Amino acid sequence: MVGDIMFIKEQIENIKKNDPAIHSNLEAILYPSFKAIIGYKISHYFYTRKHYFIARLISEKMKRKTGIEIHPGATIGKNLFIDHGNGVVIGETTIIGDNVTMYQGVTLGGTGKEKGKRHPTIENNVYIGSGAKILGNIVIGENSKVGANAVVLKNVPKNSTVVGIPAEIKKQT
Repeated sequence: MVGDIMFIKEQIENIKKNDPAIHSNLEAILYPSFKAIIGYKISHYFYTRKHYFIARLISEKMKRKTGIEIHPGATIGKNLFIDHGNGVVIGETTIIGDNVTMYQGVTLGGTGKEKGKRHPTIENNVYIGSGAKILGNIVIGENSKVGANAVVLKNVPKNSTVVGIPAEIKKQT
């Protein structure tokens, strides 16, 4: 119970820290990202206990309510921030590290050609711009940035910026 309350407080603080348009805790709980991540935590709880139908039911309700689709099998670290959020899709075998920011229209999906681990791994402190598509069992290295509308089909080394279709490295530090 205490852990759940702390998680909710952390989510509120994360939203307030990342969006200057949010002025209060009450505003933060209206945020679609807040609702989607809380819904994900609940659905993930059932998913890990093999209650797949209940997990999916909760996930589908959150998708309809927020426009953010997070599969209950995904693994998400601390402080995921989804700004605006509409049209975000996070696939079943996706792994997201800590302090990741993504914007509307982002897809973390599969290519349809893989089995097993078929969705991306996003390491810590990654920024993903609006409309970006990151597809397949690839890794986006820590501290990297994915430009708006980029289509990423290959691993991205840490500390890189990728843009374009298909995405290419434009900066690496």
